[in-house]
Amino acid sequence: MSEQKKHKSAFKGEGMFRGASHLVFELAKDLRRNMTEAEKLLWNYLKAGVQGLKFRRQHPIGIYIADFYCHKLKLIVEVDGTIHDLKDVKENDKIREDYLKEQGCVIIRFTNERVFQELDVVLDEINSMVEKLLNSSKELPLR
Repeated sequence: MSEQKKHKSAFKGEGMFRGASHLVFELAKDLRRNMTEAEKLLWNYLKAGVQGLKFRRQHPIGIYIADFYCHKLKLIVEVDGTIHDLKDVKENDKIREDYLKEQGCVIIRFTNERVFQELDVVLDEINSMVEKLLNSSKELPLR
C-alpha cells in the first residue's frame, strides 16, 4: 500500500492565502479585472515568471491583497499610485506592511511613474531581489 500524501491547506499556517476570506477573494477578482495601467504593464513581464518562478497578480494574503506575489520566495511586488502619498494611506500601508512582514514576506514597492519611466530598472530590481532571495534560501539549513 502506498502512503497517502498529506493535503496541506493553502488557507492555513504557511499556506499561500494565510486565512483569506471569500470576501477578500472576491475583491481580488475585481482588482484583477480593473488593474491600473502600471500594474498591467508590469504584469506583462511578471506573468512569464522570473528565473523560473511563478508570480500571481492581486493575490490574497490574510485580509490583504498583494499586487504581485511569488509564493516560493514570499516576495510581494507593490505598484503604488499617487494616493499612497496621502498621510492616511501611508499609515495604512505601514500597518499592512508590518503584518505581511510578520508573515515572512519581503516587500518591494515601485511608483506608477517608475514603472512607466524606468521599466528596465524596475525589472532589474525585481530580478535582483529574486536572485538575493534564491541565494539566501540556499544558505538555510535543511529541516
